[in-house]
Amino acid sequence: MEQKPKKGILKDDENIIKKIYSENIHREWNRLIKSPFHKLEFETTLHFLEKYLPKKGLILDAGGGPGRYTVELAKKDYNVVLLDLTPQNLEFAKKQLKKAKVQNSVKDIIEGSIVDLSKIKNNYFDAVLCLGSSLSHVRNEKQRARAISELKRVAKKNAPIFISVMGKFGHLVRGVNKIESARNYFELSLEGNDKFWGGKGYFHYFTFEELKNLVEKKVRILECVGLEGIGGASEESINKLYKNSLAWKNWRKMHYALCTHPTIVDMSIHFMIIGKKK
Repeated sequence: MEQKPKKGILKDDENIIKKIYSENIHREWNRLIKSPFHKLEFETTLHFLEKYLPKKGLILDAGGGPGRYTVELAKKDYNVVLLDLTPQNLEFAKKQLKKAKVQNSVKDIIEGSIVDLSKIKNNYFDAVLCLGSSLSHVRNEKQRARAISELKRVAKKNAPIFISVMGKFGHLVRGVNKIESARNYFELSLEGNDKFWGGKGYFHYFTFEELKNLVEKKVRILECVGLEGIGGASEESINKLYKNSLAWKNWRKMHYALCTHPTIVDMSIHFMIIGKKK
C-alpha cells in the first residue's frame, strides 16, 4: 500500500517543481516539437482534442506549463484559461501568446496547483485539459484522486476531460540501458515512482490500469490513447521514417488505427485518457 506523504511534503514537492521548471522553460516549450518523434505526442494529442472538443467554448489548460497547448487552442478560436504552478512558465506563456497574436483569446492566467482549483467556481469550463506530466508530480494516490476530482468539479456537465501522463512500461522499455546506473530503477519498475532531474524532484509513472481505475471513479471514460503508440520504443527509426513522405503517411495512418488498443496504450511513453463529466 502506498504510504501517505509526510506533513509538508506536498508543499516541498511544489517548491522543487517550481524551481526545476523555472530553470527549464525553453526545454519544456521546445520538447513537443524538437523532432518527429517528439511531435508524435503533440500531434496525436491534437488529433484527439479535435475529435472530442466542442466546436467552441472556454477551456482550462491545467498544468499547461509555458503554454504550448494554450497557444494552439487560442489559434483555433477557443477561449482558454491557463493554470500552472510555476510563475516563470506563465510569464513565458504571455510572451508566446502575444507573439502568436492570440492573447485576447486567453481569458485568464492563474498560478496554482491542479490539486487545489479553489480559485475557480464549479461547472465553469466547456472542456478541461491536464496534459503532459502534471499529475505525475502529485505524490500519493489520494492526492492524485483529489486532483482528478478538482478537474471534474470545474468542468460543466458532459464536458470532455483530457488527462495525459507518462507510462511506466513505455519508460522502462526505453530506459533499459540505464538499469546499471539508476539507483531507483527497482522502485520505478515496481511502484512507478522516480526521482527526476538528478534526484531532486518526485515523479510517478502510471500503468494504464492504474490511471484508468483512478479516472473511471470520477468520470465516464470515452477513449484511451497511446500517444507515441508503436513508435515509442524506436525514436531513431521514427525520425528516419519521417524523411520518407509516403512511408510516414502510411505509418501515421497505421498509428491512428492502433493507438487506442489497450496494449499499445500501456506500452506508450505517454498516454491519454479522455473522459466525460457525468
